[in-house]
Amino acid sequence: MQNGNDQAQAAPQQNNAQPSASGWPRTLQTPQGPLTLQQQPQRIVSTSVTLTGTLLAINAPLVGSGATARRTSVADDRGFFTQWSQVASERGLQPLYVSEPNAEAIAAAAPDLIVIAATGGDSAVKLQEQLAAIAPVLVVDYGDKSWQQLAAELGAATGHEADAKRVSERFAQRVQRVKQAITLPPQPVSALVYYEDGRGVNLWTPASAQGKLLTELGFSLAMPPAEVHGGSSMGRRNDIIQLSGETMAAGITGQSVLLFATDDDTVAKVLSNPFLAALPPVMAKRVWAFGPDTFRLDYYSASNLLERIEQRFKTP
Repeated sequence: MQNGNDQAQAAPQQNNAQPSASGWPRTLQTPQGPLTLQQQPQRIVSTSVTLTGTLLAINAPLVGSGATARRTSVADDRGFFTQWSQVASERGLQPLYVSEPNAEAIAAAAPDLIVIAATGGDSAVKLQEQLAAIAPVLVVDYGDKSWQQLAAELGAATGHEADAKRVSERFAQRVQRVKQAITLPPQPVSALVYYEDGRGVNLWTPASAQGKLLTELGFSLAMPPAEVHGGSSMGRRNDIIQLSGETMAAGITGQSVLLFATDDDTVAKVLSNPFLAALPPVMAKRVWAFGPDTFRLDYYSASNLLERIEQRFKTP
């Protein structure tokens, strides 16, 4: 199995294509309304560690990024995701802050474009007006897009359309190879993040990046009955359905369970959960984990996910 560093080495190399200087100024449509950029960005800051991976994949000129908690199962000692940590090091990307957005640190990086997420735990929307005084702010909603759609959107914003197209086409070819190489487990599947502290689960919907990739591979996603849908503690999002501990058994309706954002240790915990014991996939032990780095999919983590799916379900 390839690890994050292996995938980083296989990733697109910086400056392998020069972006076009034509087409500026250009106006971008964002969740917050139109945004006009007078010239092609040369110093981009990403306040979303989720979006940073896709910006790296399309060779955008990133100079700084927000970071997540350091030295965890998904992040290195700078708070950068392990799947693209090596690429970030090679390109001299600087962590500007950990978790909580810091306008002063962003300003010190002298950006000419600031990219923020519209929703999610790494959203800096609350600082949008303050950040707009530093540089143009591009608000991107990743909750209802695949990383390829994000790549196209960010490619248009940065002038790296050719890079976005190239990396997406390369990945699409890989998806088709994996699709032909695997035998699907019993369908449909419940694809989810399992929380061991009793908070329940987050189910990936067809609108999520995870759901879109699974669908491309031929999987069918099982959705829960409407009456067991949970709350919205993460804000209004289209990519997940939150199920509480009390409703998760009723909401996991798939014949197989795919666990995201975790490793094989969690499989045993799911199988031993007394509240899930009567579920068909639990009784038949059709529960698989696909790695800690699959909570947020970019080119790098999605490549790792493809590798794991192929190994797990490869046709004999």
